[in-house]
Amino acid sequence: MFINSTKFTRLFPRNFDHIDNPGPRPKIIFMTPSHPQDKPRPDFDGENFFFEMGPIRPPSEGSDHSLLIRTTRNCSWNRCAFCATYQGEKFGYRQVSDIKRDIDVARAVREELQAAPAAGGRAGWITQDVIQGVWDGNPHLYGADSGHQTLKWQNLHNVARWLAAGARTVFLQDADALIMRTPELLEILNYLKSALPTVERVTAYASSRSCRRKSLEELRELRQAGLVRLHMGLESGCDAVLERMQKGVTAREQVEAGQKVVAAGISLCDYLMPGLGGKDLSERHARDSAAVLTEINPEFIRLRSLALRRHSPLLAQAREGLFTELSEDEVVAEIALLIANLHCGSYLVSDQMANLLYAVEGQLPQDKEKILQVIEAYLQKPEAERLAFRLRQRWRSFLAVYGSLPEPLEQQVQEAWDALRREASAARARVDAAIAALKEGFV
Repeated sequence: MFINSTKFTRLFPRNFDHIDNPGPRPKIIFMTPSHPQDKPRPDFDGENFFFEMGPIRPPSEGSDHSLLIRTTRNCSWNRCAFCATYQGEKFGYRQVSDIKRDIDVARAVREELQAAPAAGGRAGWITQDVIQGVWDGNPHLYGADSGHQTLKWQNLHNVARWLAAGARTVFLQDADALIMRTPELLEILNYLKSALPTVERVTAYASSRSCRRKSLEELRELRQAGLVRLHMGLESGCDAVLERMQKGVTAREQVEAGQKVVAAGISLCDYLMPGLGGKDLSERHARDSAAVLTEINPEFIRLRSLALRRHSPLLAQAREGLFTELSEDEVVAEIALLIANLHCGSYLVSDQMANLLYAVEGQLPQDKEKILQVIEAYLQKPEAERLAFRLRQRWRSFLAVYGSLPEPLEQQVQEAWDALRREASAARARVDAAIAALKEGFV
């Protein structure tokens, strides 16, 4: 996958969950933090000089340039109808010793970057030329014969950006780090603090099932050890939607899990998926989800609107007529219904690429009316203006991830623009079809 080179200053665009090879980048300068060379590191040969990285992380961890440490592989549930991220991949625990080795490699990469000749004689500064110099100057670590070159390139840029941001945040991958046994997870958290003393915040994805299995005391121990925030895929608070999507959890269980996390003093970011109820369950999805989120009162609510993604079971169901997707305007209206029924003190965020209106953001309850006005202003626009806005937003999101459009998709998008300019009767159908094709590639 090619990632747009103009996005060098972030490992990936802010609203992009997926991780892939960042590829070559232009010369961007950033400063590294100063800190002690704390512990002697193991010696590595080229064959094992890499650390594992999973496929996704939250948008906020991308914008914060978090160091990515993989504690488990893939998803322990892996049955949700809307998701194809781990399709065909087997879940696995990782040995604590292997995770520690990955942390040691990340520390060694940090030291390689810090020891590299300074850019233009300015100590503490790293440019793309410096990064490339580290790569080219260590053929025993990064040469073609050493293996794992794509992953090593990802590692090098992940650590460089982490340094640029102050080396303060770490995200534990993959889909449910909290499924680890508590003593092992505590060991990892304590090792992180010892090996990387600049780290101030450690976060992870967690499932409701894993949160419910942990005792309140265990969660408090994890918080004390440095696990500051959990990102949880609530998706819906409607039992009918949860059952249809094979989420494997009830609304009440989600409330219990969320409340336990909050009681433990861990910051909770709940993800909700507007549109997941389809046409028949849209209102219930919005109202029931608002009720669940109100009960939990997480620190953050992140909207991640439904996109029928390539290879997902739900896309196949939609094509067979078993699921009727909402139009983009209907999703926006559903979000308004959700927000109108939220009665909590959460911060609402809409920064994921599947969302149409990024400006739907603010602190509840005081910003509720302002947010609803953003939605109303969009819905009051003439249809042609809304169509153009939607197509432009989806086109830009796709380009931010992939850099360019495949030729057939580019032609489809161009035909939609032409239909809009000509005010053709088929304009709406062409725009909707082009957007659907673009969104299949969203993550």
